[in-house]
Amino acid sequence: MLVAGVDSSTQSCKVVVRDAETGALVRTGKASHPAGTEVDPAAWWDALLLAIREAGGLGDVSAVSVAAQQHGMVVLDEDGRVIRPALLWNDTRSAQAATDLINEVGAAEYARRTGVVPVASFTVTKLRWLRDAEPANAARVAAVALPHDWLSWRLRGYGPAGETELGPVLTELSTDRSDASGTGYYSAALGAYDRELLALGLGHDAALPRVLGPGDTAGTTAALPGVPAGLVVGVGAGDNAGAALGLGAAAGDVIVSIGTSGTVFAVTEQPSEDASGTVAGFADASGLHLPLIATLNAARILDSIAGLLGVDHTELGKLALEAQPGADGLVLQPYFEGERTPNLPDATASLFGMTLGSTTRPNLARAAIEGLLCGLADGLDAVRAQGVTVERILLIGGAAQNEAVQLIAAQVFEVPVAVPTPGEYVADGGATQAAWSLTGTRPTWSVAIASQPTPDFHPVIRAQYAAHRA
Repeated sequence: MLVAGVDSSTQSCKVVVRDAETGALVRTGKASHPAGTEVDPAAWWDALLLAIREAGGLGDVSAVSVAAQQHGMVVLDEDGRVIRPALLWNDTRSAQAATDLINEVGAAEYARRTGVVPVASFTVTKLRWLRDAEPANAARVAAVALPHDWLSWRLRGYGPAGETELGPVLTELSTDRSDASGTGYYSAALGAYDRELLALGLGHDAALPRVLGPGDTAGTTAALPGVPAGLVVGVGAGDNAGAALGLGAAAGDVIVSIGTSGTVFAVTEQPSEDASGTVAGFADASGLHLPLIATLNAARILDSIAGLLGVDHTELGKLALEAQPGADGLVLQPYFEGERTPNLPDATASLFGMTLGSTTRPNLARAAIEGLLCGLADGLDAVRAQGVTVERILLIGGAAQNEAVQLIAAQVFEVPVAVPTPGEYVADGGATQAAWSLTGTRPTWSVAIASQPTPDFHPVIRAQYAAHRA
């Protein structure tokens, strides 16, 4: 019996097909998404169907589940049509809206009610921006969905009137706790929407996806290109919760993911409530909780500095390892496109400690990697302050495969670092959900560790970074 998992991320859509019993990978497919911080959701739908085709179709698959980028604002009118392009998590135009919501509700009260404090990433701030900047569009909103909610709905045959098999049944939208907890109007601790906060953002109430539990079934697929009718559709998840599920993260594990964004998160028994807003008190995909910090700037830091130096990522890593820990005092504060942690949406990057001796290609390469990892290490400190026990860091994401990133991570973090074998762990989380929805039991698939760099903590790296934090 085969199952499929989907990762509809910022940059692309990935599909994995796995054996439901063993977790063995059978085949994969991938399709690109358009660049930008706002995207027509139709592009995600086209990419999903293309990725399914690239994966050989789902004709022999029994169930599918979609994990996707969190926070994206998909607004639908009463006919099920998308009103405007979706604002993505990394669109910071709603920074003022976040400030306005905090001023109106209070940071501590907001954290008490939802486990989060609004930042520009969260859906509620994008709805508030829509209300203020595009009031005519806001007035048309009949339902608000997230990327995975909308894709799962479309897989089941729902969508715009006259264009889909089942039409615009907005009450058939569904989501899970993990994705709902990133909206800013859902409490993971209470398991309920806060419609007063939704209305405070959008200006009126609207239909919201029903929240399903772990292992639940959203419905079955309609007949679509590459997709037969009748496949079980799993509950789906937000991307970070999907990754935690795909990795089988256990107590003591903290996941550090270096992709387009950087994230630090852990699975915990207790919900988080951080009035500072640094740690978001999200839910996970297994029925527990997922305290998380996110940085807007991660692998793109390496893209920028590699481009500046005229090298690829491999050569950037080799250059970085020619320099000493601390890069002779050269420190890159990498807020290239604003930042979420710390919450500085209008910030820019800065390079400190430039002298004739320190300003070399190897030092700049190392400063880029150290700056990336120090931002995540600050996030780890914030997660630990919420009572999370940290025994091991699981380092994942595209940039985690760079040897220099692995070795320097062992110099920045004070706890052991393990790098799982490269994989599509968000999509694997979707496949795990698909198998769970079929059998009623969460599968336990093994995850191989590719490398474990020798612990080599150098406090000078973080000390230098901290000296310029203010």
